[in-house]
Amino acid sequence: MESAGFHVPVMVREVFEAMKLPKGGVYVDGTLGHGGHALEAAKFIQPGGTVYGFDWDIKMLEIAKGRISGIDNVHWNTFNIPFFDAPELLSNLNVRADGILLDLGVNSGHFDDPSRGFSFKEGPLSMKMNESSGEPASAFLNRMTPYEIESVLLEYGDERWARAIAKQIVTRRKEKPLRTTTDLVDCVLAAIPAGARDKRIHPATRTFQAIRVLTNSELDRLEEAFMGFAEILAKGGVLVILSYHSGEDRIAKQFIKRETKSKDSHRFVSLFEKPIQPSAQEIRFNHRARSARMRAIQKVA
Repeated sequence: MESAGFHVPVMVREVFEAMKLPKGGVYVDGTLGHGGHALEAAKFIQPGGTVYGFDWDIKMLEIAKGRISGIDNVHWNTFNIPFFDAPELLSNLNVRADGILLDLGVNSGHFDDPSRGFSFKEGPLSMKMNESSGEPASAFLNRMTPYEIESVLLEYGDERWARAIAKQIVTRRKEKPLRTTTDLVDCVLAAIPAGARDKRIHPATRTFQAIRVLTNSELDRLEEAFMGFAEILAKGGVLVILSYHSGEDRIAKQFIKRETKSKDSHRFVSLFEKPIQPSAQEIRFNHRARSARMRAIQKVA
C-alpha cells in the first residue's frame, strides 16, 4: 500500500536479492521517482556507498531529494535528465556500477495528479513526463490518421479494440478537438461495448498506456539505453529491468537474449530463465504492481 503520499516501489525484495549490493558499492537508479528503491539500496551500500539517480521529471526529482537528504554515510548524486541519456554521463564520469535499476513504470505521483493527464480523472490531455518540453498527447491524437492511432494502440497497448477507438477519436475531433483526459475516456467507452470490457481494469487503461508511451517516445531508445547501462556495470554487477507492458518486456527479453546467448558474447549472463513476477501478497497491497515483470543481466567478464 501507499503511505505519506509516496509511490510504493515494486518488487523491492526481488530487486535487491538479485543485485547483492556490497557495502561501499555503487548503485544507479535510472528512474528515481520518489526514491523508494534508492532508499532501500542505501541500506546495503552504507557506509561509503554512492548513488546516482536520474529522473526527467523535476517534480519527482525534488521529492526524491527531500527524502534522501537525511540519509548519512552515502554519497548522493541526482540529475534531471531522462535515463536514455544517463549512460553517456556515467561513462564520462568513469562510473562502474555494482547495481543498476530501470523501473520503467509510471510513478503513482503522476496518476494521483490530474493536471498531468495520466489518470482518468478530468484534466488536460498531456501525459508528458517532462513538462518543459515536447508535445502533449492531445497534439498527437488531433493530427494522427486513423491507421496511425490504431497502430499505436495495438503496438504499445495490446488494445484489441484499437480500430474502433481510433474511429471514435477521429469522428469526435471533427466536431471538437480532444483536450482533456475525459475526452479520450469518452472515446474509449463509446468504442468498447459494455459487455466486452475487461472487468479487472478500467476500459481506457490500455489506450492511456499506449498514448503515454507514444507521447514520451518511451520505446524508441530503450534498447540503446539497456546496452549503455550494461556497459558501465562493474564485473559482477547486475542490471535489473522492471517492465510493465509487452512492448517494454519484449525489448528487454531480446536484449538479454542477444547479450547472453550469442556465440560471440561471453561477458553477460541472465539471472532468470523467465521473468520474475510480483507475489500475490504484493499485488494485494499494491495493485499497480500487478503487471510488473522483472529481468536481470549480470556482467561476468
